[in-house]
Amino acid sequence: MRSSLFDVSGKVAFVSGSSRGLGYALASGLAFHGVKVVIHGRKQSSVDEAAAKIQDKTGVSTQGFAFDVTDAEATEEAIKALVQQCGIPDIVVNNAGLQKRATFSEFPISDWNDVIGTNLSSVFHVSRILSRHMTERKSGKIINIGSVQAKLARETIAPYAASKGGVVMLTQGMAADLARYNIQVNCISPGYFKTDMNTALWQDEAFNQWVEKRTPAQRWGNVDELIGTLIFLSSEASNFVSGQNIFVDGGMTAVV
Repeated sequence: MRSSLFDVSGKVAFVSGSSRGLGYALASGLAFHGVKVVIHGRKQSSVDEAAAKIQDKTGVSTQGFAFDVTDAEATEEAIKALVQQCGIPDIVVNNAGLQKRATFSEFPISDWNDVIGTNLSSVFHVSRILSRHMTERKSGKIINIGSVQAKLARETIAPYAASKGGVVMLTQGMAADLARYNIQVNCISPGYFKTDMNTALWQDEAFNQWVEKRTPAQRWGNVDELIGTLIFLSSEASNFVSGQNIFVDGGMTAVV
């Protein structure tokens, strides 16, 4: 077996929503493995700051692009510039995400549109355009970020659960269309991790105790624990893996 099976050094990756939080951790993990990462966010200043930090830490060339992934036309124009400047990404990580909470019957329409647009439609917008280039090249890795909420619902987050369930099924649909072109499309669904989005949750002692009791590993995940799965799905080691949703959740979805 070749020792280079998991080697991703020298590849180019685009990671949406990577100027902070989980996306930043994923982008950093790729960079530490030698991947040239394109950082993304909505504010150019935040994107540039994150790109500079990752490049300083890893010594790997890192660039930043700011655009709204919920806007199909803006995304197409930005990706055109991205491909011209950075080349066609070998790896695409659709991470951009948003959470809003309210009881179902009182959930604002505007918040529903924001959650679905950011969590689900953005995956379609980004992947639809970049997969054209990957199809011509006949290679590529697309990794969508799902959630345990794609399988396990909780009160006040029905739209978020629906969006992540949609991501899982979109992953399978994309795999069905793209596998023939040597493009593998898979999903990583994290459990409860200590991220910026979850700050209010892990600082809530009652909720913190619930997570620890509900998770067989009896703790929250650390964002670095997603990197191994990400590298696997980004490398040649996963060349015959497509349309899969991998839960990285300390066993939460395996038990009742």
